[in-house]
Amino acid sequence: MHTTVGWHVELEFDEDGRHTRAVALVRLPDGTEIRTHGHATRHNVDIDQPRVGEEIAGARALNEIAMQLLTKAHVEIDDDSGRRSHSINV
Repeated sequence: MHTTVGWHVELEFDEDGRHTRAVALVRLPDGTEIRTHGHATRHNVDIDQPRVGEEIAGARALNEIAMQLLTKAHVEIDDDSGRRSHSINV
């Protein structure tokens, strides 16, 4: 049996010239929404490169989504099996 599933991921950024904040949101087929935040701060001696700040802040927000998805999967395995499963590593 072959199944195709899609996840919708959104990233939004807020920048002030030195700081970049990212908000990431993933919507799962079971109705779960996971929203996380990431940030980046430009050092005083670095040139202004907003795209780099977005990449760092976005990666941090997406990394947090990954960690929350691993935790969610671990809990679901435990709940369905009725036992404590091994940790899921990245």
